[in-house]
Amino acid sequence: MKHLFTDHQERWMTGLVMLAVVSLIGWLDSFPIMWIFLGIVYMFAFYEAMKLYGIEAPSAYFWAALLWIIAYFYPSPDDLFFFIAIMFAGSLAYFHNFDKRLLLPFLYPTIGVLFFLMLYNDFGIWAMLWLLITVALTDIGAFFVGKTIGKTKFSSTSPNKTLEGVIGGVVIATAIGAFIGYKDYNLAKAILVTFSMSIAAVFGDLFESYLKREAGVKDSGNVLPGHGGMLDRIDGYLFGVVMMVIALRALPS
Repeated sequence: MKHLFTDHQERWMTGLVMLAVVSLIGWLDSFPIMWIFLGIVYMFAFYEAMKLYGIEAPSAYFWAALLWIIAYFYPSPDDLFFFIAIMFAGSLAYFHNFDKRLLLPFLYPTIGVLFFLMLYNDFGIWAMLWLLITVALTDIGAFFVGKTIGKTKFSSTSPNKTLEGVIGGVVIATAIGAFIGYKDYNLAKAILVTFSMSIAAVFGDLFESYLKREAGVKDSGNVLPGHGGMLDRIDGYLFGVVMMVIALRALPS
């Protein structure tokens, strides 16, 4: 087991730094600071997504930044998806040669990051911690279980991911994450919400792997040593946070 640490020292060190930064932001528990932090994450992720999609459109970054500014003042940031859809449909109808691919980065990663802000706005910092730990445990659990007993390939999209690792990661994340959710919700809801976001995180990771395979790259970027790009680090969260908000709204307390 020792080699799992020694062979990935850079990854662990970057992870510890990110954990320290996120912990500080959580401790401060300030909407403006959270908005700034998520905005930085968003712009890096948006840039990487543009590269993965093979889109060259400098004006898209202006619209992404404007959207994030609007999200600061708008009480329901997840609603802004419909604003995006209307703006895109209108542009498509008016400019006949409008590049349809421009919608893609405003779907992924934009929707997920808007849901991050929505989760914090509606459910508070404890829900953010719940999400953080659940998705992290899904990833870490899958890594260790997969490295130790994994034999069955989970999907050709991500050859290094094993079925045993995925199951182990989801079980570990659900078992531990549910106790965090139990602070504010009944145990059944805590388990279901945790399980649903853990499963979603697995497919969020798989989706980003699909995008990288389509683009012919190993990582989405290199901003995070040992982890690759921003999307490589938040891919599971982008799906997990959407499922979490939906489950929290849908399931009775």
